[in-house]
Amino acid sequence: MPFLSDHHGCQGWQGEMAGRIRAFDWAVTDLGALEHWTPSLRSTVQFMLASPVPLVMLWGPVGYMIYNDAYAQFAGGRHPYLLGCPVELGWPEVADFNREIMRTCLGGGTLSFRNKELELLRNGVPEPVWLDLYYSPVAGDNQAPAGVMAIVVETTAHVISEQRRQAAEQAYRAENERVQLALNAGALLGSFVWDIKADRLSGDERFARTFCYPLHQPLDNLPSEIAERQMHPDDLPRVRELVDYSVAKGGPYNAEYRVRCADGSYRWLLACGRCEFDSAGEPLRFPGVLIDIHERKIAEEALRQLSRNLEQRVADEVQARLAAEEQLRQAQKLEAIGGLTGGVAHDFNNLLQVISGNLHLLARHEPDNANVQRRVRTAIAAVERGAKLSTQLLAFARRQPLSPAVYSLDSLYEGMEELLQRALGETIRIQVQLPEAPWCIRVDRNQLENAVLNLAINARDAMRGEGTILIRGENISLDREFCADRGIAAGDYVRLSVADTGGGMAPEVLKQAFEPFFTTKTEGQGTGLGLSMVFGFVKQSGGHIDMLSIPGEGTQVQLYFARSLEPEASDPVLPVPRSGGGQERILVVEDNEDVRNAAVELLESAGYQVLTAINGDAAMQCLMDGLEVDLIFTDVVMPGLIKSSDLALWAKSRTPPVAVLFTSGHTRDIISRNHQLSPDTHLLSKPYGPQALTSMVRSVLGS
Repeated sequence: MPFLSDHHGCQGWQGEMAGRIRAFDWAVTDLGALEHWTPSLRSTVQFMLASPVPLVMLWGPVGYMIYNDAYAQFAGGRHPYLLGCPVELGWPEVADFNREIMRTCLGGGTLSFRNKELELLRNGVPEPVWLDLYYSPVAGDNQAPAGVMAIVVETTAHVISEQRRQAAEQAYRAENERVQLALNAGALLGSFVWDIKADRLSGDERFARTFCYPLHQPLDNLPSEIAERQMHPDDLPRVRELVDYSVAKGGPYNAEYRVRCADGSYRWLLACGRCEFDSAGEPLRFPGVLIDIHERKIAEEALRQLSRNLEQRVADEVQARLAAEEQLRQAQKLEAIGGLTGGVAHDFNNLLQVISGNLHLLARHEPDNANVQRRVRTAIAAVERGAKLSTQLLAFARRQPLSPAVYSLDSLYEGMEELLQRALGETIRIQVQLPEAPWCIRVDRNQLENAVLNLAINARDAMRGEGTILIRGENISLDREFCADRGIAAGDYVRLSVADTGGGMAPEVLKQAFEPFFTTKTEGQGTGLGLSMVFGFVKQSGGHIDMLSIPGEGTQVQLYFARSLEPEASDPVLPVPRSGGGQERILVVEDNEDVRNAAVELLESAGYQVLTAINGDAAMQCLMDGLEVDLIFTDVVMPGLIKSSDLALWAKSRTPPVAVLFTSGHTRDIISRNHQLSPDTHLLSKPYGPQALTSMVRSVLGS
């Protein structure tokens, strides 16, 4: 071929690829016939063919491929078909990648990739290939980029080898971590090998620490006698017996024994191993491991102890069940009494109100009749006793209306110190112990004062009118164990106790102390409802009550109230009521005609203008028709669609609001939640007298 002569610049082209390049018909490509190639193209090809590194040149805008012998080996089955082929057609699976290469390098840029992963078709099957790739532009005769020179070095074998190495390292690290976790968990206490012929031990550091070997003692030469000295003397004979059996018979060695620790205590471990023999059947070595079984042995001992106490546990469970059943019966009894009391209280107090109201009116009509006045006073005293009895029953049944607020113990005692001393008499000495900074509690102050007064009177009677009563307040924190069977949650509490030095109570009497109508006093000296009322009040307030008594030494009653973190309530500044009554207009809403008539006459005698309604429906109709009043005095429990609480809501929504005063013998939680009144709810309990009625009406109107 004349164009292959030296004057065409192809001299020095050596190797298989040089011959293929000369033989290829380049005239069918944009490069044209070989004899027309530019000097820059021929010199670049000459450089490429002489390189031992896999090189491929992508010439022209479409990247016609010209490569050397080393690249031909990389191309595999695609050689020699890649020669003179546009790169996108030669490697269609990476066409987008090569298109970006051509754009960058023909624009004057360079690119390089280290261990670039590409998926190439080899033998018709796609497989991942890793390559080191270096791309740079090749200048034409005008010094502008005319092609791209690519250095292609396959690193697949190296990458796979490195991946396998890293996987092996990760597996090794994971396995090592698992071993370390097992060791750190404390289950494995070490491993050892006993050289039977030399009678020497070797072990790891954990084994040495377990048997308290000296730090300077080499781990591959440990005297066996030290290990035996650390074993519990009671366990050593059994261990030797098991070792001898394993050496003689070749059976597995499993010995549980105790080892003395550095602090002198003993810890249980399990030694496992097996004797190995030489070809002659002689015992050669004895490898084994130590496993921590201390917790297991402790659990086993606890189980044995539990089994020994099984009968006692069964008896305790039976006793607990009986106690729970007794508590359930008490709760059911309390609920029954509460339902009965609540149902009776309303009607009973209405009757007492009719009697009381008419007695007071009779006394006013006959002011100069001494006989009438004497009999009225006796009858009113009986009414008051009946009202107290009803109140005590409601308190025990936890259905009395409460008006709780936040108080501290010192402020509570200040308000009742004089009352206590006057009620108990001069022969009783009251000793009070309160903390320097008493916590606050949320209670109904009047009911708490009544409870303390009840307890103090009981204490006085127990001491036969002479002695010292100790009233103590304490800030305490109760744990779950204490609160478990007391129906309260663990936390901070205030404990208020009243103690006497009287004769105390026998256990059988103490069990019945809180039951209604139970009393040890003689007939006529007590109703047996005092302690029941205190019990009901404390429980209704979310607290707990305990009674401790020792015959011959005295009794102590402890009241527990949960600590309140709210600010202490300030005493309300009430307006000073005017003497007598007033000129305001009052709407009396009462379904009981006798009660209504008595209330109307008492209010009218105090100067008020009084209107009436037989129930909530009639009252609301009057108000909606434009009736203007200054106060609604309404019973709580009435028939009809409109409840007393509905009247109160209507009154609060007026501008200005209309004052509301409730009255009832039993509220049935209509105006309260859990029988606890909100601060803006005013209640006058039945039966009431003229003074209580007018004072309360004046106070509500004034506020």
